Amino acid sequence: MTSKQKESATELVPVKFSRLTRRGILLGLSLAQLITLATGVLAVVGALYAGGGILLVYTAPVWVLAAALTWIPVAGRPAVEWLPVACWWAWRSTAGQLLYRRRIVAPRPVGTLALPGDMARLREYTDPDTGAGMIHDPHAATLTVVCKVTHPAFVLLDPGEQERRVTSWGRVLATVCRSGRIATLQVLERTLPDSGTGLAEWWASHGTADDTWAATTYAELIEQAGPAGERHATTLSLSLDMKTAARQIRTAGGGIRGAAAVLRQEMSTLVAALRSADLKPSGWLTPGQIAVILRSAYDPAIAATLERHGELGQHLATAGPVAVNESWARLRTDSAQHAVLWISEWPRSMVYPGFLSPMLLSTGIQRSFSLLCTPMRSDQAARDIRKKKVEHISDQAQRAKIGQIEDATQTAEYHDVLQQEADLTAGHGVLRFTGLISISAPTVEELDAGVAAIEQAAIQASCETRLLVGQQAAAFTAAALPLCRRI
Repeated sequence: MTSKQKESATELVPVKFSRLTRRGILLGLSLAQLITLATGVLAVVGALYAGGGILLVYTAPVWVLAAALTWIPVAGRPAVEWLPVACWWAWRSTAGQLLYRRRIVAPRPVGTLALPGDMARLREYTDPDTGAGMIHDPHAATLTVVCKVTHPAFVLLDPGEQERRVTSWGRVLATVCRSGRIATLQVLERTLPDSGTGLAEWWASHGTADDTWAATTYAELIEQAGPAGERHATTLSLSLDMKTAARQIRTAGGGIRGAAAVLRQEMSTLVAALRSADLKPSGWLTPGQIAVILRSAYDPAIAATLERHGELGQHLATAGPVAVNESWARLRTDSAQHAVLWISEWPRSMVYPGFLSPMLLSTGIQRSFSLLCTPMRSDQAARDIRKKKVEHISDQAQRAKIGQIEDATQTAEYHDVLQQEADLTAGHGVLRFTGLISISAPTVEELDAGVAAIEQAAIQASCETRLLVGQQAAAFTAAALPLCRRI
């Protein structure tokens, strides 16, 4: 090994993310924009042929509105793209779906989760072989299992060790892509109030309970101490696509038992890959442990109590919220206000693997960071890349015909597509990443301050975030719950 190779082995290698594709069907216009533009053009042409200038004035509201919806941006998006969100919000408002109240006297059917919205369809299943709690979504045909993972502080490792761990994590993601049966892999990192359990365990092991005044006072202080800090907890959720794995499920016996058998194979493969990456899986979570996570997400004030008293909150049938109020820009649950941010743009320049440290290590803010990884099969990824290449080349030819100058952003997107094709040819997997950040606080004022702090931390991390207005309930389930929910 040469001196240059030795130096590169001990230094971090910067990486670059692909840009978020914003191309349309024709000349950068989306389908909705083309529909509104065609409506305005038809109104103008029809008015000119039918009645001339006077009819053009009468139809002015139609084509002026169409032009405004097509080109006027609202919060970074064309106004026409907000119509589906606004219409869906209006329909849910009139149908009373923005409010949820648990029916105490009418308990949920056995085996279902007491969760609001479309998550009421979820079913629980306990794997008899591993004891893991599996969440079945009959509509989406997925089966999800959750694993707790412990790891050393990445930012405290030396550059060579950081680079080795990044490479090992890449192998884990490549393993997820190979089988073709995984629907989603979710990485959920949460900040939780430190309940003082570690201090109590230390006193039980090393303390001297001799009934003296000092020992008695110290024991009472430990018993009555509330959360004095915060800790980080990381989980990995693995979701099996039951439609793709239908043949293997039938071979394993069919039904939910066959799906659990197939999922166990993926669980073993993932555990082996995690251990090879020096990550420590702490076992697959039981239904009771999943229930504690769900209850703590909706009711953060009870999280420390649930941790100190392990026998509480261990039933999925009662893990859901008692009340949920959804508004346009935030969500209110039992004891907290929530807001969800979407990472709409990852760093465009070269960054090092620890670029998310400003967001993940921010103190004094209760938040959950969720990274949803959707693997794509090699054949599907190849078709998608070919389609993107054809669209780029055809758009370039169309712009050349009308004399439009090539934009640097479009050139960068085309180079990203070529890089993805080269990586796929080299044997790497292709995943689609979605980053969500859920911020929780007891009051609206503290929530606004927390959102502002996370947005500033995202700027320091070279990321762009956007508040998911009009869909906070669905976004919260994807950002704060380890159920591999999509949005």
